[in-house]
Amino acid sequence: MNAVTVNANPHYGRLGGDQAVRGLVDRFYDLMDADPDYYGIRKLHPPDLAETRDKLYWFLSEWTGGPKLFAEHVGQPFLRRRHAPFAIGVSERDQWMGCMVRAMADVELPADLRAELEAAFFKTADFMRNQPE
Repeated sequence: MNAVTVNANPHYGRLGGDQAVRGLVDRFYDLMDADPDYYGIRKLHPPDLAETRDKLYWFLSEWTGGPKLFAEHVGQPFLRRRHAPFAIGVSERDQWMGCMVRAMADVELPADLRAELEAAFFKTADFMRNQPE
């Protein structure tokens, strides 16, 4: 399989493809960088978010059924392992979710798609927690 193979997840096309995924990621990190409500998660990231933006863009492209960019550039996601060095509790999960929910609304994703993605994002974000409640 090559990098343009698409899996059965239909969200990539419903999002609007490559530019829409990039737009969502950019809005997410713009919010995280500017809004003090997300300071708790912003401080877990490097000062320059360029590489971080690329990694989330690659991951979301693949995760939503688009090109397997994360695998091509980084390898297997191993999300918990990659996030293990960071203290992620309920507060960090909720900040991440708040930022993503706001980003999805800001880029004007359809309400039904936002609801589906929010449920899926919550499962993933909650799985990243490595701190007791």
